[in-house]
Amino acid sequence: MSLDEQFSKVATSVRNWKTTPSNDENLALYSLYKQATIGDVNIAEPSGMVENAKFKAWTSRKGISQDDAKKQYIEMAEKLAPKYA
Repeated sequence: MSLDEQFSKVATSVRNWKTTPSNDENLALYSLYKQATIGDVNIAEPSGMVENAKFKAWTSRKGISQDDAKKQYIEMAEKLAPKYA
């Protein structure tokens, strides 16, 4: 299975977890997902509290290649799955 296929499969499973990860874990998954699918942040910093937290989390991944972000997302999701799936 290719990296892209594995990433898609894991991302779909994360969306179907029975419980939601903690805020920090969720932000980490979100930021890796955004870095993996889009790359470096390409939007202006938002003003809302939740949106700003997401923005800052994504910005913290700046410079990580999309493939590396996919690998890190898969690793993190597999580590968290027993707790939330």
